[in-house]
Amino acid sequence: MSEKNTLIEIEDLSVSFPGPPGGRRLQAADRVRLSIYPGQTLAVVGESGSGKSVSCLSILQLHPIPPARYDGGRISWRPDDTQAPVDLMTKSERAMRDIRGNQIAMIFQEPMTSLNPVYTIGSQIMEAILLHQDVTRQQAKEIAIRALSDVGIAGPEARLKEYPHQLSGGMRQRVMIAMALACQPKLLLADEPTTALDVTIQAQILELLKHLQHEHDMAILLITHDLGVVAESADVVAVMYAGRVVEYANVHALFERPLHPYTRGLLRSMPVLGANVDRLDTVMDGATVPEDFPAGYTVHAHEITPDPELGYGGPKVRLHEVEPEHWVLCEPDEGGGNPTFPRVGYVRAMTPAGE
Repeated sequence: MSEKNTLIEIEDLSVSFPGPPGGRRLQAADRVRLSIYPGQTLAVVGESGSGKSVSCLSILQLHPIPPARYDGGRISWRPDDTQAPVDLMTKSERAMRDIRGNQIAMIFQEPMTSLNPVYTIGSQIMEAILLHQDVTRQQAKEIAIRALSDVGIAGPEARLKEYPHQLSGGMRQRVMIAMALACQPKLLLADEPTTALDVTIQAQILELLKHLQHEHDMAILLITHDLGVVAESADVVAVMYAGRVVEYANVHALFERPLHPYTRGLLRSMPVLGANVDRLDTVMDGATVPEDFPAGYTVHAHEITPDPELGYGGPKVRLHEVEPEHWVLCEPDEGGGNPTFPRVGYVRAMTPAGE
């Protein structure tokens, strides 16, 4: 493990949306803390509504204000080791336009709705290139062709003239990846990039992302609810529930020794191939307080409904490093404790198969 500066640090990010008329605002992200090193893949996992996409979109300030409201937090971005980190939360819309698609790119969840149906594939890819790079239209076209070729699309020059509806789901997802990587970003935000794709195409897309990550020396923040994808693709994992990060660790440590009750329940609810059971377990079936939880800290049993007044886990719980490079949402037994920033030391992403 080498000493490296983090590429991005999300510190105490809180985002809320309007609730029922006359009611409290809904805290979609609640004091979220994450960090990513260059070349790492951080997977953020959790069930639908846990705050994964809200946290991801906040990095690029893509939530419309109103109705969204940024209640606090800091997002420190350091694309270059020679420069001091900048807080993305303080950047203007004009400044963020220079960062979006250039330094930080994003693959959205549903490629059919993310691509504009009335513009050709070529015009949509070239738009980002012309916006962020000082090139002519002919040079932008050549970059777009190369980007489509890099993601494995045959006949890329002909594909530039086609429209999204003429492509299959897997091809549209490859176009989204090509568009995201055309400007060679330092960080790729992938929001469930394999949703609605069959398992064969899913494997191809994940392997493609891994290959391009090494080729471009790029970090990836992978949003997913699929624990199989996490085990296959991630270096570090953050588990979220009700807007909070409940556990944060190296992927091997998290699968071998999950410590938070919610994480244990989530892993137990995974179907096992070949297992003959009458009833599949739910998250609550496995969400018990682990007997071997590290001494000096208290972790409470997982409850399916967070307290709307206090948020999930209450106001005192924070991410604490209960084991080396293994953070859990809990509180010290003595009521004190100074939680450090959650980091899992620099781990180079695994080399794709065949390289």
